[in-house]
Order: sequence, then structure tokens, then C-alpha cells
Amino acid sequence: MRLATLFAFTLAMTSPASAEELTLERVFASPDLDGPSPRSPELAPDGSLLTLLLPRPEDRQRYDLWAMDADGGEWRMLVDSEKVGTGAELSEAEKMQRERARIGGLKGIVAYQWTRDGRILVPLDGDLYLAGTDGTITRLTDTEEGELNPAISPEGRYLSFVRDRRLFVGPVGGEVEAVTPLEIDETVHWGEAEFVAQEEMSRTTGYWWSPDDRRIAVQRFDEAPVKIVTRTSIGAEGTSTYDQRYPAAGTDNVLTGLFIIDADGGNRVKVDLGEEKDIYLARVDWAPDGKTLYVQRQDRAQTRLDLLAVDPATGKSELLFSERAAEGHWINLSDAYKFLKDGSLVWWSERDGFGHLYLRSPDGRWRQLTQGPWVVDELDGVDEDAGRLFFTANRDNVIEQHLYALDYVREGSEPVRLTEEGFTHKAKMDKKGKRAIIERSSSERPSQSYLADASGNRIAWIEENALDADHPYAPYLDSHEPSRFGTIEGPDGTRLHYEMILPADMEPGKRYPVFFQHYGGPHAQTVRQSWGGALRQWIVDQGYIFFQLDNRGSAGRGVDFEKAIYRAMGGPEVDDQRVGAEWLKTLDYVDPERIATYGWSYGGYMTLKMLARDPGLYAAGVAGAPVTKWELYDTHYTERYMGDPRKVQAAYDKASTFDGYERIDDPLLLIHGMSDDNVVLDNSTMMAAKLQEARIPFQMMFYPGHAHGVRGPNVSVHLWNTIMDFLHVHGVPGGAR
Repeated sequence: MRLATLFAFTLAMTSPASAEELTLERVFASPDLDGPSPRSPELAPDGSLLTLLLPRPEDRQRYDLWAMDADGGEWRMLVDSEKVGTGAELSEAEKMQRERARIGGLKGIVAYQWTRDGRILVPLDGDLYLAGTDGTITRLTDTEEGELNPAISPEGRYLSFVRDRRLFVGPVGGEVEAVTPLEIDETVHWGEAEFVAQEEMSRTTGYWWSPDDRRIAVQRFDEAPVKIVTRTSIGAEGTSTYDQRYPAAGTDNVLTGLFIIDADGGNRVKVDLGEEKDIYLARVDWAPDGKTLYVQRQDRAQTRLDLLAVDPATGKSELLFSERAAEGHWINLSDAYKFLKDGSLVWWSERDGFGHLYLRSPDGRWRQLTQGPWVVDELDGVDEDAGRLFFTANRDNVIEQHLYALDYVREGSEPVRLTEEGFTHKAKMDKKGKRAIIERSSSERPSQSYLADASGNRIAWIEENALDADHPYAPYLDSHEPSRFGTIEGPDGTRLHYEMILPADMEPGKRYPVFFQHYGGPHAQTVRQSWGGALRQWIVDQGYIFFQLDNRGSAGRGVDFEKAIYRAMGGPEVDDQRVGAEWLKTLDYVDPERIATYGWSYGGYMTLKMLARDPGLYAAGVAGAPVTKWELYDTHYTERYMGDPRKVQAAYDKASTFDGYERIDDPLLLIHGMSDDNVVLDNSTMMAAKLQEARIPFQMMFYPGHAHGVRGPNVSVHLWNTIMDFLHVHGVPGGAR
């Protein structure tokens, strides 16, 4: 029986006799209609317990720490965030760090770390706690200042964190002391990750413990060269301004240094990062034996990535090898690599045009482990004893991610898929590569997670999230419509993947409007066989066809597919989306006069470019938090794709939404959070001023106090009512005609 048929049968068996109406208020209320959404599942060091963060039924944004025996049993709460926490206000630095991790709206416990001796470090409300599996909780810090990037050292002897721009270290449960110097200049930071590292490089820390607890590699950066941008945070009851060091494209970055110190701060050695100063410190790792520090150094243009081997005793570095981008492309950073105990390295590279795994032997020889017109997404674990590694990839289906195992010792071995077709998976192995925590979902089944052995066999459900009568989504199953996937041919002949959801009970001969959602930017793949959430179903329930298309430049298709947007943002993506709209208009059930386009962030940028490029093609457009001028965005992201504006200003001028904005002739709704520190509000105010000066009518809705994501149980309802009211007023209501 096909999965879709099986699922439909299951729904028929479990659905209530009469469906309830899915309201917008219910979409954003608690408990979450997606069902339980655990975060950060981890296995205890001895493998006996499984821990994770679970939201409270009455507050989907607040998380507590729970545990269950790894072999199954009942879940029990280890740390109650409301009872243990103080409710104290987070520091501005921690708030911004959470925004960059896209968890700014979460409360309670958002992270934790197991110690080697089986205790758990829990940051909560700006302070640190140590929890035992027996329910005991010890408070480690009690200060007005927050503790950033807290960690327990690998051997479990030390607690470390960053406070007031310095790294602090001390025995667990004892006194902590600063181990980096007090700098006179407030622009100097020790142990932190700079803005672009957090926002764009997926690096959230600035210090790294050696495996034996003896030494720490510590980043020191000075942001004095970085231009000060006065960012206005407009709230409901007042306005604050921040003089933020923001490295906009074409301006100076921080000055970066790396040092190696003893646990008490002594014996400080400076690492030789090379003569070139305008670099990015991309990744830092210790060898398993602690005798070598490995540093990934990226050039400013992001066309070269060097791996340095550093002697911790002297700081001297040796270049092991360099990755160089293909012509007209860039280097994509990855965490899909691992240094092995025998001195080998499993390494991710796009050197053959697709992201694949390679093995570098201690003598410098290379062997490609995976190959083909598909992309490895993550290296999830390595069992060095068995010579097996585990990775997730879209090998069998572009729109599905699966977990695979590979014998990396035996040449010519083929990957073995360990997960079920019809789902998109994420996986996390234990340190020995013996067991996996697997999360999966499909377009018709919300996220499930389970513990599996190294063959992919399920040992126990972590969260089955069964769509039974007790599931929060059960009252709405009767109106749930499945996603339909397919491809269309792009303007250059490339096959482009789309997802479509049709309204229930469509009337033959009638035509329906389209809610044409898009993102369009690099490093994202929106068309996947995964759960989209209740909001999409609510949109469809309003009588819209939901549609999205992955254009050239998006992830998962290899170098040639990605590099179409190199120094050409706002070009090929817009062309591909145009083809999607034109294809929709050929369908006899689509109303060609009622295709509304919507996007947020890069998607908001796309809305503006699409309306300007093809006036009349779309009936209306919604642009949320759009970038309007790429010189306003940061160096690492923007220059990766567009180059340095000081050298290629013409490319920036063409990519700007101000190029051709005067051609916008269709109804436009502009939305932005007024405290956005990512895509700053200046982007939308500049566009608003341009449109007003050109006497082009448009509407706008700005949200006081909200950052890049406008979210919350009430404000989200307001946001989507605003969007729907706008579409109705401008001739794009839902329903047939």
C-alpha cells in the first residue's frame, strides 16, 4: 500500500465524526497543533538516560528539561523552568544571541549540557544551574550580569562562561575567575563569537576546551574597525537606540586573533593565523589526543578555505590543504567533518560539484567516499571501531533527507539507507556511533522522533506524536489536504521542484486564487517532504491554493544550481518564480487574475523584485522584513554571493530593490518589526520613502518591539489577519469564482 493511501486510511480511522473549523486563533494558541515538539535530545554519557526539552501544554514557547530511561519508560521532568527560574530579564547580549539562533521567542530552558559524570548544566534566566538525575538542583551563579556560552570542560572539572567580554573559568561548584585580561577598550572581546560568526557562520562560541581540560583556545576580537550603526528599537511604550557595531557589506570586519591558554589563564600563546588580516575564523577543533589544534581560515572573498594545523605549545601553524571555490561560486562552510583518532580526517567538500564526503589519510592522500548528483547534508556520527560513518543526504529523492551508513574503510562501499522513504529526516548519533536519535516528518505527518540502533531499527519512541483522537490536530484532520509535489522546467531548462496544496471539495469548472509563497535565497530548500504546519492548512481553508517553488540559487542541488545567483541576486530567482506563476496560469482550476505572492526576509526582497520585474503578473504582493539594499546587510552573507561592493558596485545597484521600483504597479503590503537587528528597519523605511516620493500607493504595517520574526499568540493573529484583509480589499479573496 502506498504511503499516501495508508495515511488517508489512517486519517479516516482516527478522525472525529465531525471536524471543527480551524481558526487563526487556534493555529497560534497552545498546545501546539503540530503536537509535542521536543528540542535538543541527548543521551547521557553512560547511555542510560535520554533527555530533551519539552514545551508546556499551556505555553508552547516555554520549555522544561525532561528525562526518560533510554530503553523506554515514562518521561519525568528534571527541571521545571518556572519553579527553578527567577524570571529575570536576559542581558541584551543574550537576547541578541538568541535572535541570531532564531529562538528569540522561546522562554525557560533553551539549552543544556551533560557533564562527563552524569550531571547537567542548565542555563536559565541569565544564571547557571547544575541538575542531577535524582532531581537535585544546585545554583552555580547568582549575578546581575548574564553568563554567555556556558560550558563544562570535557573531563568535567571546570565551568566556563563569558561575562563582561572576558572568559571566566573555575572548578564546577567553586569560585570562577577571569582567565583573559581586562582590556581598556570596550571594543575588545574574549571568548565570544563576533556578529557575523553567530549570524552567518553557525559558530556561536569563541572558545574551545582541549580534550584533557588542560588548555583552551580562545578567540580575541576587536570590533573597533567596524562601523557604528545607530539602530533604533521602537517599542510600544518607548524607543531605545543602540550604537551597534555592524559590519555592512563593503566595510571593515573585526580584527581577529586566536590564543591558547592554560585553564588558569597562564602560558598564553598566540596562534599564527597568517599574514593576511582580513580573514574569517570559521572553525576551531582539537585533535582527539589534544596534541594539535585545527583551524579553518576563510578569506574575505570566501573563495578559499584553509585548514591549519597548530602546535599548541608554540602557536606555529602549518597549512595542511586549501579548498578553492569553483569559478563563479563560493565556499560553503560545513560542520560535516570529523578528526579521527588515527589521524585521518573525514571531510565535506564540493570539489566535484556536489557536497560529498572524503577521507584524508595522515599522509595527506585523499579518497572520495560518496559521489553522485546529490548532496550530503550532515555527518551525523562515526563508529571508528567498526569503520562506519553515518550521514544525512538527499541521495534517493531531492525533496527527502535520509540517514545512511557507509563502510568508509572498504573502498567502493555504497551507502545503505537506514530510514523510511516518504519522510525527511534529521539524525544525531552518540559519540561512539552506536545509536541514533532520529527525527522525521512528512507533508502529511507531523514530527516524530525515536531512538534507533546503528542499523536504523527503532529501539523506542522518543515522541511518537501519533495522530490519534487525543492529538491537538485531530479535530481538524477532516479538512487536512495533502501536499502535491512535482517539477516544472525553468527558463534555462533546469527542473524546478514545487509543492502545491489544493482546497478541499474544489468545484469542477471553478477557478481558485493562489497564495504563492516563496523564500528564494541561498542555503535554503523550502520544497521538502516534511510537515508544513497548521498555518498552511488554514490558508488553504480560506479557499486558496498554496504553492511554492525552489528556484535556482537554493540549496540541495549542487554547485551549478546554486551559483546562478553569483553577483546576480534578484535575477535568476525572479525569472524562475515568473515561470512558476506562468505555469500556474495554464491550470484550468487556477484563477490567473488572483495570484498573490508572499515572502519574508529574503522572500520579502523577492516580493519587491518580482512586482517590479513583472508588473501585472501577480495580483498583489506581501513583503515581510525585506532586504532592500544589499549594502545594508552584513559582510559574510552578502559578499559571499555578491562580492565586495567596493569592487562590483554595478552588481549591487542591479540587485537593489531600488532598481526598477518605479515599475511597481500592483497592490503592495510592506511589513517589518521595528526592533529588527538582522534586517534593520532602515530597509523598509528607505523603500517606503522611495515609493512615497514616486507617488506609488502601498500599505505598510510595522510592529513595535518585534525583531526579525514577528511572533506571539496574539500578534501572529494580527499579522495574518492583516495579510488576509489586504488581499481581500485588493481583489484576491479566497474561494472559487
